[in-house]
Amino acid sequence: MPEVLASPPPFTMSAVEEVKAAVLAEGAPAAGLQANPEVATVMGKVTAATTEESRKAAAAAVVDLVNSAGVIVFAYGLSAELAAALDGSAAVKESALVAITAIASSVGKTAAPYLVTMLPALLDKAGDSKSAPVRNAADAALAALIAQVGEWAAPVVFQMLFDTLDIKKTWQTKVAGLKCLSTLNKAYPERTKDALCDIVPAVSGVMNDAKEQVKTAAFNTLSECCLNAGNRDVEFVVPAIISCIARPDEVQECIHKLSATTFVQSVETPVLSILVPLLIRGLRERVTAIKRKTSVILDNMAKLVDNPLDALVFLPRLLPEIERVAAEAADPELRNMASKAQVTLRNIQSDGEALGEEHRVDDNATLVALNEALAGKITEAGALPAIEYVSRIGTKLIAGKYFEANEWRIRAVGLYLAPFLSAAEIEEVSKGFLDRCIREVQQNTRTSIETEEEGEDLCNCEFSLAYGGKILLNNATLRLKRGKRYGLCGPNGAGKSTLMRAISNGQLDGFPPKDELRTVYVEHDIDGSMSDIAVVEFVYLDQELQAMKPTDHETVVKMLESVGFTELMRGRPVGSLSGGWKMKLALARTMLMDPDIMLLDEPTNHLDVVNVAWLENYLVSLKDVSSILVSHDSGFLDRCCTGIIHYESRKLKLYKGNLSEFVKKRPEAKSYYELSNTQFKFTLPEPGYLEGIKTKDRAILKMLKCSYKYPGVDKMTITDVTAYCTLSSRVACVGANGAGKSTMIKVLTGEVEPTEGTVWSHPNLRIAYVAQHAFHHIEQHLDKTPNEYIQWRFAIGEDREGLDKASRQVSKEDALKMAKLQVVDGVKRIVEKLLGRRKLKKSYEYEVQFLNTPVDQNTWMPRDRLEEMGFSKMVNDLDIKEAAAQGLHQKPLTAVNVQKHLENIGLEAEFGTHSQMKGLSGGQKVKVVLAAATWLNPHMLVLDEPTNYLDRDSLGALAGAIKEFGGGVIMISHHSEFTSALCPETWVVADGKVDIKGDPAWQLASSKVKVEINVQDEMIDAFGNVVKIKQPKKKLSNKEKKARDKMRAARKERGEEVTDSEEDL
Repeated sequence: MPEVLASPPPFTMSAVEEVKAAVLAEGAPAAGLQANPEVATVMGKVTAATTEESRKAAAAAVVDLVNSAGVIVFAYGLSAELAAALDGSAAVKESALVAITAIASSVGKTAAPYLVTMLPALLDKAGDSKSAPVRNAADAALAALIAQVGEWAAPVVFQMLFDTLDIKKTWQTKVAGLKCLSTLNKAYPERTKDALCDIVPAVSGVMNDAKEQVKTAAFNTLSECCLNAGNRDVEFVVPAIISCIARPDEVQECIHKLSATTFVQSVETPVLSILVPLLIRGLRERVTAIKRKTSVILDNMAKLVDNPLDALVFLPRLLPEIERVAAEAADPELRNMASKAQVTLRNIQSDGEALGEEHRVDDNATLVALNEALAGKITEAGALPAIEYVSRIGTKLIAGKYFEANEWRIRAVGLYLAPFLSAAEIEEVSKGFLDRCIREVQQNTRTSIETEEEGEDLCNCEFSLAYGGKILLNNATLRLKRGKRYGLCGPNGAGKSTLMRAISNGQLDGFPPKDELRTVYVEHDIDGSMSDIAVVEFVYLDQELQAMKPTDHETVVKMLESVGFTELMRGRPVGSLSGGWKMKLALARTMLMDPDIMLLDEPTNHLDVVNVAWLENYLVSLKDVSSILVSHDSGFLDRCCTGIIHYESRKLKLYKGNLSEFVKKRPEAKSYYELSNTQFKFTLPEPGYLEGIKTKDRAILKMLKCSYKYPGVDKMTITDVTAYCTLSSRVACVGANGAGKSTMIKVLTGEVEPTEGTVWSHPNLRIAYVAQHAFHHIEQHLDKTPNEYIQWRFAIGEDREGLDKASRQVSKEDALKMAKLQVVDGVKRIVEKLLGRRKLKKSYEYEVQFLNTPVDQNTWMPRDRLEEMGFSKMVNDLDIKEAAAQGLHQKPLTAVNVQKHLENIGLEAEFGTHSQMKGLSGGQKVKVVLAAATWLNPHMLVLDEPTNYLDRDSLGALAGAIKEFGGGVIMISHHSEFTSALCPETWVVADGKVDIKGDPAWQLASSKVKVEINVQDEMIDAFGNVVKIKQPKKKLSNKEKKARDKMRAARKERGEEVTDSEEDL
């Protein structure tokens, strides 16, 4: 497109009239043009012809006249004479139609500007109900005329064809119009694609016509036109969409088909033209599920609109429908989904209106531009129809953003103005016409030019990416240079890991294959089937390594030594490695492959500070290897990255510099850098009452002189550890990789039993534990939705995940001890099970059922006695069940309650209730695990590496939720920014020992904080009803008791009935 030189003067209607007046003034008096005498002669032959031969001869005479006098003869009486003949008798009409057919066939496209004005009359004659010969002649004339309509003139003709579909027209006329439209579609599919927004409503209007011929023609024509939409995603559903226009009962099935479609291509006007009528019908359906699916489709489709102007024309029809659903739908989830779609459409509207401020060229504007380019070169008044025709073609070329000089010269100016201009004048006029229009189009165009990054290109590709039914990237561009380190940034669910997996698996369009560009995905998860293999063999047997770069044992050993693996560690099974060492193992394996590009997904997960620094230094030292890094460690990205690739509106945009430089350019992305700038909020459930705990400094969980060693290992992993937790605990557990942090936490939470020492917990304590490898909680349930998973996990009244804890498993030794005869009330009995418990002073007593003994002989025994008898695990098991029941008491396990809980942890209904977990991102899965762990309203929250996979916004939200949480928190994390902001107490684990460091002022303050219980006053039952919860009776003071007794006595004296079951007040 030529450079903008100057802003042209504005186009006005007065300027248009001046053009027409100037042209007319050059050629003839204001009274009109004088008719050419030869016109009357040849038209006399036409009107007098009565046979086929005479009609052909008369038509030949007309063609000779046009060829000799030029097409301008139409303006000097020929057009008027032909129009008059079309209103004559049947014979005269037929002769005129034969003449028009001959002109169109012989003279060609130069006659089109004059013949097109007769198109409405020809269509009317095609519907002549009295004369079949006239209809046949009209069909022939239409076929000849449509064949001479050029590609860019086709849009000019479309509106004339739409007019024939009016209800007042005969059915033959409608069929003729549809036939012409079909012909133009086959000849110029790109032009019908551009005009689909007008074609669809026009043709749809006659699909329910009374005449079967019209319905059939309409269905076939619309089907042909819609297949030109140019979107592969909707091709398969187009027949169903067209069918449901005529059959409204098929709308629901069509919506189901459309909702199962994965949309990848960008959505433009043609696709919207097809889908909008269906979506409007879907929003008007009575079935809630259909309206919800329609809202989801609308929201997803709208997000794929690259140019807001493409959708702007449809918004007046769509917005009122979606707003009505958002305001009036009874289902809250439907209202929420409709509201999201409404916001998306409103954003498109505002963007489109902003773009719409740029000048849009219309027919009048191009007419003035053409007149300026002509500069008086045409003085014949009869040329005005041709000039107007060319200006209208110019409008269509501009609308199609087609600015090739040859097209304007050949298909516009040269084709239709050749009878009036020389070849040199055509060249000059077409260039001037194009330049003038371009200046007008570009007058307000805003452009920004990015300077290109220096260096060797490794890849430069454009692609789209989807996961499940969600569009992640649409026509995105990825350009990578050698030796650069790119941080891939975006929110959870944007598709960061999916993009790297697609690159690694060779699924990304245009990305060089691995035999051309060695691309390695750094995988730090170990396949369970290989967990018993020694470290050296694990690397040596890696198939990808041997395929990419065959390697011997000696080379593997040297590489492992370089990253810190001792001889003893190299011989250990890989399953025994800590998370940090597994990551180092993955990096060592990757280095052996000598990659061109490394794909590192959360490489700092499980790495301590020393190893993170080592990784940074290693990556920076690689001068010929590029890296794509996904990490939520802002310091790591800041120190490593030379560029940030950011997800923006389903595109990838590159920003030069590190994370700090990126935030300067995009201040709204501060949450990547500062947790306090998060835009989200999580809410953890209140822990609830814990019997006997009055202040927050009282211990609720203790480990006393605990040691632990793994089976088959001689050395203790932790030794002589003593620690305790309270409701006010905020503990950061830190230490080097392999120091024993996770082991200590597992002992504390009962995941494993200590080899030596004891672990004590409050009998009613509820603990939420999120393991280091958090996904192991859900890996067997990926076909469930998060909502279904939580319902399954707690359906038995307690946490199924807790059933496998070592502290609840009965060993052979325990079983033998519990099977012994016990003397109870002087009788030897065998304890079968515990049925329940009740308060006994400061402890509990338990109802004991004996083997082969009637129920009426059950007895209550104190906790201490049962523990002495060896029934500690049975007692603890019942305590856990009772604690779980208390947590579930005021929160029924319904889909509505579960979704509300998921939303409090940042997982909206679309992912929490309507998406299977296998389709969720890593960050979203962590939210599922966190939500499930906290369903029972825990008193203690234990998080092992909680920052893994969570994006910066989610990290900030979690930090805020922990600050507000009413229970205790223990977390293992190498994320110093996260832990330092939350935890005044630190457990430093080193060499199997624990050094507890804390702030005395904080501990002293917590001893003065009384436990406050926020009592839930309402809940949602299984039917979705809000139910008020009856509050516990208030304990009366002595004064209040006296007042109550006095009131009761007075009522008795009055003869009123007073019962003991009445409320105290």
